[in-house]
Amino acid sequence: RRTWVLLCCILLSALEAASGQLRYSVPEELPKGSFVGDVAKDLGLQLPALSEGGFRLVSKGRTQYFSLHGKTGHLVTAERIDREQLCESEQQCVLRCELIVEGEMKVYRIAVEITDINDNAPSFKDIELEERIIETRAPGSRFPLPEAYDPDSGPNSLQSYDLSGDEHFSLAVQAGPGGDRRPELVLAKALDREEAAFHELVLRARDGGEPPRTGTARIRVSVIDANDNAPVFSPAEYTVRMPEDVPVGSALVTVTATDADEGVNGHVKYSLKKITEKASKIFGLDSETGEITLVRSLDFEEGDSYELEVEARDGGELFDTAKVVITVTDVNDHEPHILVRSALTEIGEDAPSGTVVALLHVQDRDAGANGQVRCSLDAGVPFRLEKSFEDYYRVVTTRQLDGEEVSEYSVTVRAADGGSPSLWSSTVLTLRVLDVNDNAPVFSEASYSARLPENNAAGALVLTVRARDADWGQNARVRYRLGEGRVRGVPLSSYVSVQAETGALGTISLQEALDFEETGSYTLLVEARDGGGQVAHCEVELEVLDVNDNAPEV
Repeated sequence: RRTWVLLCCILLSALEAASGQLRYSVPEELPKGSFVGDVAKDLGLQLPALSEGGFRLVSKGRTQYFSLHGKTGHLVTAERIDREQLCESEQQCVLRCELIVEGEMKVYRIAVEITDINDNAPSFKDIELEERIIETRAPGSRFPLPEAYDPDSGPNSLQSYDLSGDEHFSLAVQAGPGGDRRPELVLAKALDREEAAFHELVLRARDGGEPPRTGTARIRVSVIDANDNAPVFSPAEYTVRMPEDVPVGSALVTVTATDADEGVNGHVKYSLKKITEKASKIFGLDSETGEITLVRSLDFEEGDSYELEVEARDGGELFDTAKVVITVTDVNDHEPHILVRSALTEIGEDAPSGTVVALLHVQDRDAGANGQVRCSLDAGVPFRLEKSFEDYYRVVTTRQLDGEEVSEYSVTVRAADGGSPSLWSSTVLTLRVLDVNDNAPVFSEASYSARLPENNAAGALVLTVRARDADWGQNARVRYRLGEGRVRGVPLSSYVSVQAETGALGTISLQEALDFEETGSYTLLVEARDGGGQVAHCEVELEVLDVNDNAPEV
């Protein structure tokens, strides 16, 4: 091909030489001194005339691109020629000069066409490109891409584009008004930022040279988020178990909703959507973190379970909800409480065994083992506990009471729960035993005796007796009196008397002076009677001692 082109150039030069004009064609980028054409031969000039310097080569412009070799008559390059620099926008690049032969006074025109070689690859102004496409953009959408530039011409110029890197995009090339090729990025498949936020592509421009040259640009497609995802709780239901003594301010649970979007579309805020008024005073929710905290103390006895509904909403008003169930577990924080519903303060000592003296209600606000109560009484008391129903107990006597033995009882009732450690409380029942006249007076001695001289004056003390009564109060008040009896037809009360001193000694004294000569001895019956009517008797033997109070009588 090169030989054929050269022959055509020689033939064309010969034809133009006949008209005083030469035309040559050489490729660009030849080294300095490269052969362009045999001017002497083509013009029929004599070499001696040229070698003697009788010629001058004149070029248009400041730069001399060619020179004429005087010895050979050859036109050679004086500089390396860059076609793209000289004829950037021209399809045909021709350099012109004039050969002046001074001896002949002739001027010959020389035109040298500079042909293109594929010495430039296509190139992009920016090798790193960025496209921003919203993820909701419909497939088929087109986006113009910058064109590549190739300064070569003809088949060596830019011929085609191709795209590689991702199935979501394809390439279309449109023809411009001037026949230029304009690449376009085509969205072939719907985008999803949550699946891929970026797509890396390579745009390649190719010329028609042999071998072809290429230029590339990298395209980074940033997918702009659209609010196409709602927040999602995971899990959708939270279950929390908390002891009732957890401190105020403690974090109970953190709910989390994720939103696959970004920016404001992915920013989630939390709120309590459904909550009772009571629960709203106990629990707090951090709108940014989803942390649920305790703002007031829990009390199992006030509420053992709470159900909340938390809403997560993004900046685009999409939302999701989750259920939070908080179960409060019991802590043994309440001691048993004993309530005396009914109680006796006094009881007769003749009350039969099994008499109910108190009705108690025992309750513990805790649950389970913490609320199971065991009740007990002091050891060694004549009482026992009987469970009537549910949480009620009766305190009953285990035997008949004896006021003379114990007149008053202070009974401690103790209630202890089943917690660990166990909590307990107690209450004291005070019960006074009322006396019953179940004891008769008892004399200190079964019988008394006294010896008294005769002629003692009236009022003289004979002796004292004592009777004791085991009862108390009115039933223990003892009175004495002299039993009925006569001596020589005269009542005993005429001789002696008994002072009825209550609760003290019975004093027997003379009513009148005794006379041994009349009666040497007396047998008295003394009666002791308590306030309840019970009596006891004792005998008193009184011996009258003789006194020499009578003279012999003749």
